[in-house]
Amino acid sequence: MAEADLHDFPSLFSLKGKVAVVTGGSRGLGLSAASALLQAGASKVFISSRKVSACDAAAAKLNSLPNLSPGAAAISVPADASTLAGVEHLVAEVKKHTAHVDILLANAGATWGEAFDTHPDSAFAKVMDLNVRGVFNTIRLFTPLLEARGTVEDPSRVIITASVAGLGVGTLGKQGTYGYSASKAAVIHLGRNLAVELGPRHIAVNSICPGFFPTKMANGLLEMSGGKDRIAQGNPLRKLGRPEDIAGAVVYLSSRAASHVNGAALEIDGGALWVSGELGAAGTESKL
Repeated sequence: MAEADLHDFPSLFSLKGKVAVVTGGSRGLGLSAASALLQAGASKVFISSRKVSACDAAAAKLNSLPNLSPGAAAISVPADASTLAGVEHLVAEVKKHTAHVDILLANAGATWGEAFDTHPDSAFAKVMDLNVRGVFNTIRLFTPLLEARGTVEDPSRVIITASVAGLGVGTLGKQGTYGYSASKAAVIHLGRNLAVELGPRHIAVNSICPGFFPTKMANGLLEMSGGKDRIAQGNPLRKLGRPEDIAGAVVYLSSRAASHVNGAALEIDGGALWVSGELGAAGTESKL
């Protein structure tokens, strides 16, 4: 039966020879994703964030991994994705190394926690600028490079790092993350619009929506919410997210296995989004 004849199943999740760009890739979930892309066979993974030292250290760590393909490399490209000039600089630097990009992980993001009545306009604007406007500009300016090698059978991929805070209610109260939650809801819908806009240009656009992962940005909120163990016990799977959870999702969405996935928002939160009550609400929050 034809249904059993899967085309080259052993390569279904391989990223052999792919070129990837990861913004916000020097730490946290971005670094986990970059590691996964490189170990899945990518030939080049560009690591970008604002700090030169952080980008250089992340690239050095990735290049020391033991199971990379021959010639594979992580390349440090510091840039500020919150400004148009910063994104233009990033694109120009990437072009010095390659004429095409197969995978763009728009992961750079920021948050701000403060009570509603004193929440600063400047903080709200900063979060929206990076998390929405910055993502839009990054995808827009990388589109020519993404188009260069995308095909009907194997479209280039854009993956937006959103959050389950953009699907449900995020953190409220003294450390309310109003701009963050609003920005993640906006960027998920932006991804759906771009999936339809860019699909005919052989670029698939999807979002990942993590819940709580113990990262530098999340650890403070985890402690204020009762600690890692308490939040983990409130999760249906009784655990927090792990680096491998992000790694697997990013490799899947980047690979031939997901060549017909477009406009999706993949929740990676152990089901916490659907839990009612204080623990469930806290567990829906993501800090990247």
